[in-house]
Amino acid sequence: MTLHALILIAASYLVGSIPFGVIVGRLQGFDPRAVGSGNIGMTNVARAGGKGAAAVTFVGDLVKGAGPVAFARAMDFAPAVIAWAGFAAFLGAICSIFLRFRGGKGVSASLGIWAVLAPLPLVLALTAFVVVFAVTRIMSLASISAAIVLVPAVAALAGPRPYLMLAIAMSALVLFRHHENIRRLIAGEEPRFQARKGDRAA
Repeated sequence: MTLHALILIAASYLVGSIPFGVIVGRLQGFDPRAVGSGNIGMTNVARAGGKGAAAVTFVGDLVKGAGPVAFARAMDFAPAVIAWAGFAAFLGAICSIFLRFRGGKGVSASLGIWAVLAPLPLVLALTAFVVVFAVTRIMSLASISAAIVLVPAVAALAGPRPYLMLAIAMSALVLFRHHENIRRLIAGEEPRFQARKGDRAA
């Protein structure tokens, strides 16, 4: 692997590490790590700060996943390097160097990565997400379902083998990051999604 590729991968990790949920929370006077589930993603930010804060967090996390991959493709790197850049950005999202190697669950960053790499498999994964969330109103279950659907969708439609390896690795990490949610789902204790009361009243 060339020096340029290594620099790209390191930079992708740093970009992916930007904790938008924490930044948005501080600007609005709360820390998502201290409320609800303690997660820094948009779902927990919505519980503490409402839909507006969640939307900003979602966009930030989406861009930090899409940006490194889009740059790698624009610079005409090989598919293997592009896949490594995507994985590095995702790893930053779940193990941020700015949060002592803690982070979110990487779902929004994953969305950005696959929106650039393989839009059609992403559409299938998003369809699974939307259907499961509409039926259950459980964000974690919808995210898990999308992660599971992504792998066969990429295998069937995405082409380069490095992309399939990336899908397997990312989906495995998404499932691992949801292990507590999976435990609660099995026990019937996983809460349904609710935004802040003020937003519902509005």
